Amino acid sequence: MACESGVDKTKIAYLEKEEFLKNAFKDRGWGWNFRIFFRAFKAEKELEVWIFQGNKFELFKKYPICKISGDLGRKLKEGDKQVPEGIYRINRFNPKSSYYLSLGLDYPNETDRIVADTEHPGGDIFIHGDCVSVGCMAMTDDKIKEIYLLANEARKNGQSDMMVHVFPFRMTDENLAKYGRNYPQWIPFWQSLKKHYDIFEQNKMYVSALPDAMGNYKFRGE
Repeated sequence: MACESGVDKTKIAYLEKEEFLKNAFKDRGWGWNFRIFFRAFKAEKELEVWIFQGNKFELFKKYPICKISGDLGRKLKEGDKQVPEGIYRINRFNPKSSYYLSLGLDYPNETDRIVADTEHPGGDIFIHGDCVSVGCMAMTDDKIKEIYLLANEARKNGQSDMMVHVFPFRMTDENLAKYGRNYPQWIPFWQSLKKHYDIFEQNKMYVSALPDAMGNYKFRGE
């Protein structure tokens, strides 16, 4: 998924989408100097883009995920075609991606390495275009232009810590009970993720996360 086409599509994205996005921000009374945050939901096949305004994040748009492979649950090894679940950062921008444009996630992170295959945990996990997925979150080419442009603008504005929270589903108590019946092995991990989901739902701000000894998430200071 790190393959390159040799053609930088960033200019195309700006030509087609910059005016539209700036007008959408203007209509909401938002400035163009912003930070960004992403939330993804595997079961619902949805990617949310949140923009920091004032003292909290506000939802800009929900994008349908065109294609997502694997099943609910964590990615554990190379070739399992699983989309990871957890708290990640954007660590790569690929304007020459063979999948139009792509944003790389820092899988495997410290938490993943506790539970994933030690020699072959897999990698090259992206949010990208082209509507093809073997472990990534694939958008349409049209939508990845908007997503990539917004992330690129946040980077140009100085944001170096661009977070992506990837959830198995919208983490309500009802969904946890529903999906937990079929995936009981993931309940402790999902409960640890749900704490971060709940905090953002309440405050529209995220907090730092650390791994515990079992490869689940905990808050700093726990």
